[in-house]
Amino acid sequence: MNASVRLGLSSLRAHRRRFAGTFLAVFLGVAFLAGTMVMGDTLRAGFDAMFGRATAGTDAVVRGADVISAPGEGQGARRPVAASLAETLGKVPGVAAAVPQIQGAGQLVGRDGEPVGGQGPPTLAGNWITDPGLNPYEIAAGRAPERHGEVVVNRGAARKGHLRIGDTTTLRTPDPVRVRIVGLATFGGEDGMAQVTYTGMTRADAEKYLTARPGQAADTLVRAAPGVGEEQLVRRLTPALPEGVEAITGQQAAQENTDMISSRFLTLFTTFLLVFSGIALLVATFSLHHTFAIVVAGRARENALLRALGATRRQITAATLAEAVAVALTASAAGLAGGIGIAAGLRALFPAIGFPFPDGALVVKAPSMALPLAVGVVVCLGSALLPAVRAGRTAPPAALRETAVDTSGASRARAVTGAALGALAVCTTLTGALVTPSVWLAGLGAVLAPAAFVVLGPVASTAVVRLLGAPLDRLRGVTGTLARRNALRSPRRTAATASALMIGVAVVSLFTVFAASLKATMDQTVDRSFAGDVAVSTPSFGAGGSGLSPRLAGAIQRLPEVDTAVGLGRGVAEVNGRGRALTVTDPAALQRAFDLGTVRGSLRDLGADGIAVTGKEAGRQHLALGDTARLTFPDGRTGTFTVRAVYDRSELAGDYVVTRAAWAPHRTQDADRLVAVTFRPGVGTDAGRAAVEKVAARYGNPQVQTREEYAQSSAGGIDMMLTLVYALLALAVLIALLGIANTLTLAIHERTRELGLLRAVGQTRAQLRAMVRWESVLVAAFGTAGGLALGAFLGWVLVRASDGASDTAFAFALPPARLAVVALVGLAAGALAGLRPARRAARLDVLRAIATE
Repeated sequence: MNASVRLGLSSLRAHRRRFAGTFLAVFLGVAFLAGTMVMGDTLRAGFDAMFGRATAGTDAVVRGADVISAPGEGQGARRPVAASLAETLGKVPGVAAAVPQIQGAGQLVGRDGEPVGGQGPPTLAGNWITDPGLNPYEIAAGRAPERHGEVVVNRGAARKGHLRIGDTTTLRTPDPVRVRIVGLATFGGEDGMAQVTYTGMTRADAEKYLTARPGQAADTLVRAAPGVGEEQLVRRLTPALPEGVEAITGQQAAQENTDMISSRFLTLFTTFLLVFSGIALLVATFSLHHTFAIVVAGRARENALLRALGATRRQITAATLAEAVAVALTASAAGLAGGIGIAAGLRALFPAIGFPFPDGALVVKAPSMALPLAVGVVVCLGSALLPAVRAGRTAPPAALRETAVDTSGASRARAVTGAALGALAVCTTLTGALVTPSVWLAGLGAVLAPAAFVVLGPVASTAVVRLLGAPLDRLRGVTGTLARRNALRSPRRTAATASALMIGVAVVSLFTVFAASLKATMDQTVDRSFAGDVAVSTPSFGAGGSGLSPRLAGAIQRLPEVDTAVGLGRGVAEVNGRGRALTVTDPAALQRAFDLGTVRGSLRDLGADGIAVTGKEAGRQHLALGDTARLTFPDGRTGTFTVRAVYDRSELAGDYVVTRAAWAPHRTQDADRLVAVTFRPGVGTDAGRAAVEKVAARYGNPQVQTREEYAQSSAGGIDMMLTLVYALLALAVLIALLGIANTLTLAIHERTRELGLLRAVGQTRAQLRAMVRWESVLVAAFGTAGGLALGAFLGWVLVRASDGASDTAFAFALPPARLAVVALVGLAAGALAGLRPARRAARLDVLRAIATE
């Protein structure tokens, strides 16, 4: 074995307690990363197998060839096919069976009166396919629907809604339909397709409630005769297809379904977790680097003696890196095992929170193991590289020195470099936020800003710690003064220790500020654009829920308490070749319930061939009053529409408005996403709301909310997201606290003789513990203060950049209460990190400590 490696390993064995915190930091970061990757692989494999089982009997899918997608509208709208096409395809040689598949949105109401699925996953309904080879669902209990009003639901939806066979409930299509459950079904052997709910009905009921007119289907499923392959079947079907209709293999359809789940959920979910893994590893890098720097500084005399005995610079550097490699390999290997354990734990936890994993064992792929292992080793080696080089530069005469003075905080070169980097970061972020709105440019500045903080940290730590620690002199007397001076004695060490916590707190503060700004933006949008008294709403149509019945607005309008009730539906079309979302409504009533700003032209005159556009969208599409635009609808038909109105505000009304008469010939399943209601003069909110609720109860009992409640519910997902962010960032903060605790432990080791002398001159154990704890709190306070300032600044930058890069007018909000909680948590965490080092310091034997060299 190489002498440098032996030297490094022997040093590691002799001082293994020094690297306990380093080991744990690498372990946590690698475990989280490995767990995320294993969980993603397992989910993808599970969904692949589930869709494979569900579509095993489908050899071809015949569907509309073109899809019209609008930004933010999910999967897009595809042209329907004629249900009668199945009969034609059934006569093609090589076809064993062909059935039309009718699909739409249908949300079950549970036993408690609440919609099953809430605002989350899609809620689907369709015709129950009697051919078991073509039906992705299979009866697990009960029977198939045979008569009007009978339905089969997937077993997972029944469990969530506490529904059983024989129960009668409501199905929102969006018109409420009373249905009786006669069977429970599984999808590919699972209780459902992830959290998607499904209701199967007779073909007649599906055509009645899920299509605009009888004779339409979403697609046609085809099963091949024995001996006919999928590709061969598609080739035979193609000549029999009308224009605008295509055939794909069953395998392609299954892959598209898997890709849809992957793109909508899995990729987003795993990317979200990987980002936090990266933050945790970044924090770990700061902690590791500082730990190695302290260890190397503490061994300066030892390294100098080795140099005096003939060791070369390369050997000293290699010995230090050998220690890092040993820590990296053992901690990363343990992290891989921990990651598998995390994935197994999540696999058991997810069903408890309503998201079942598909059946199957954990999938552990080589790349998912190799990448976290490599990242752990690279992070550890990268953190140790500069301290190792510094160790190799130790001169032999250093063996004769007792101490060294740390003047790193007063370095002029550091101050100039940090100031220049800070100025560049500020200029870049301000340019991206104010001058040329760009999220990417602002993001570059956001990366430079923490780097500037790290470089300037030792320069700023002296002044900041002196300011933050000033109250300790009066509150804690000599103990507080000693704690403050200990934190001031090594500016570089204090800044480096605080940097890891600063990064964690900065990210927490950034998300806190941005979330508060999103909520303020929603409040501002509703306050500025929504002129109604109450709003009737359900989850967005097509994303989760079935929407509102388009007849609801008319029923509310007939109430004597109501002045205006206007429903906002959603459609999609290509406008001059670009997919765009359409708001389908009564434009005249829209103007009474919503503040659209300045309106040029007339919303009352849209008719069946007119369209209203926002000013910004008109500029993008080069449209003006009186111009014409060519609209292509999902059914394949096109029409020429005249721009008859241009309005300013689009937050709630959208960029394009058409009448119901214009949309009716092209609609499939019609639904409103919102009904805005204004009361007559003299009608109180409580009385008007009660009247609206009575009518709404007949249409599936959707929510009736005041303007304030509607704004809060619209932003309700933000708090849920923020809770998840806090939970994930707790790992980064934990790693930062490990760094503080490790630094204090090593510092106590260095100051053993000093602590012994303090005890000898009368300092009590309690005073010594308090001194170490307060030193930890001061370091944490420095990191927390820097993190709060940096996070608040970057949050403002992100809000301003988003405001300039989108049509939505973002409002900046600084939540003082939440940020105060973050500050208190940071200080409390510092006190917690100092507990173990303080206890260890108090247990030192006074005589042995004084005798330590």
